[in-house]
Amino acid sequence: MAPKTKQQPVSKRHGYEFFGPPGAAAISFGLPLLVYAFTFACNDISGCPAPSLLHPKSLDLNVLKKEVGWPEDGLLGFVSWPATGWTLAYYLFSAILYRILPGTETEGTVLANGGRLKYKFNAFASTMFTLAVCAAGTFSQGAEFPLWTFITDNYLQILTANILISYALATFVYVRSFSVKAGNPEFRELAAGGVSGNMLYDWFIGRELNPRITLPIIGEIDLKEWMEIRPGLTGWIVLNCAFVAKQYRLYGYVTDSIVFITAVQALYVLDGQFMEPAILTTIDITTDGFGMMLSFGDLVWVPFIYTQQTRYLAVHPQSLGPLGLAAVGALLITGFSIFRLSNSQKNAFRTNPNSPSVAHLKYIETKAGTRLLISGWWGIARHINYFGDWLQAWPYCLPTGLAGYTILSAGTVAEGAVKMLDGRIVAPGEAKGWGVIFMYFYILYFAVLLIHRDRRDDEKCSRKYGEDWEKYKTIVRSRIVPFVY
Repeated sequence: MAPKTKQQPVSKRHGYEFFGPPGAAAISFGLPLLVYAFTFACNDISGCPAPSLLHPKSLDLNVLKKEVGWPEDGLLGFVSWPATGWTLAYYLFSAILYRILPGTETEGTVLANGGRLKYKFNAFASTMFTLAVCAAGTFSQGAEFPLWTFITDNYLQILTANILISYALATFVYVRSFSVKAGNPEFRELAAGGVSGNMLYDWFIGRELNPRITLPIIGEIDLKEWMEIRPGLTGWIVLNCAFVAKQYRLYGYVTDSIVFITAVQALYVLDGQFMEPAILTTIDITTDGFGMMLSFGDLVWVPFIYTQQTRYLAVHPQSLGPLGLAAVGALLITGFSIFRLSNSQKNAFRTNPNSPSVAHLKYIETKAGTRLLISGWWGIARHINYFGDWLQAWPYCLPTGLAGYTILSAGTVAEGAVKMLDGRIVAPGEAKGWGVIFMYFYILYFAVLLIHRDRRDDEKCSRKYGEDWEKYKTIVRSRIVPFVY
């Protein structure tokens, strides 16, 4: 319930996004089910997908439960105190590193209320410290390092813990947002798109723009920026490493494909964390409130969906060879170069347009007082960085090949089979090709995400710049893919 004190007004009301409350409900309660479906359907017990799923007409629910590793305790088995406790300890550890490690302080963009928030950036140092601890443990105990075995043995329960945390966090910031008052000295502000008045939709999209909390000893934390750049992204790397260790425990060796994906995704995360100040100009920070959408995306979707390929390869090893590595490596470098160079150019222009590196660029001076680039990377497409980002998605998925496998008992003979150290056999079998649904989902999802972001940004800029934006679009015609879209 809103308090009696006058709340901060929002100058412009936005229409619903994501199909309004029905879409918010579908995403908020449907995506967790999708993540669970991926967890069970593609597993290390029976195969990817589980054999019964290939014969839906004769599907037996009890048989399917055994094939997917459904907990004996039913839904109670989705949760465990040790997994929840260690997950919370991970968040606390990250917060302590945020507090004690040195970092740079930067002011954010000007808010609608005229204020500018200060941010401390040390995510890169925090992740490097975390990885150093993991490396020391692995050097000491190898693939049996307790962190790696705990993650893979309690994967389902860790997933559930993060889902519950994302729900709790979204609820906390929603309730707390009603204490935002006009003219507050902390520069707290409501997000224009998060004050529809519909409880479910506002909880999902986020009412408060930049919610912050102050913790004992830790100090002040900007929840949105912190969650977006720290625990989920670092967890992405840690989960990948756990699956590399699992492959070694299962087979006694590690393949080039799983090492490649782990390495390049770590590079992607570390690059983003090293360039952490650039996040301040993204739509997530400048426009979106912090609600279930970002909370779930940061803490669950990114670390658990983005690691599906290494999770798959841990059980079904694939070798790329020199030519395969060169091909996916070239595609990755191309995408990464477009993504990083374009973002760096935009950030440099916004920070110091008179810098020699960007002073030659052409732009449109808008009535709003800002400048829209029409040359350089941003003269090729309005979101050329999205194109580079999407190209990088392909090398994450291609190493899995024509995905799909079946796990057979020891002594079974099958074409294209590999043998685990415990004697079990992993072979493509009739599952061959069906695993593509899980392994290449990331490419399709990411394309939809980027197209949706482009549409949202177009609507936002149209409201902000009016005729200047229409003029800009006649000059820079391509949205994401040059000359195609």
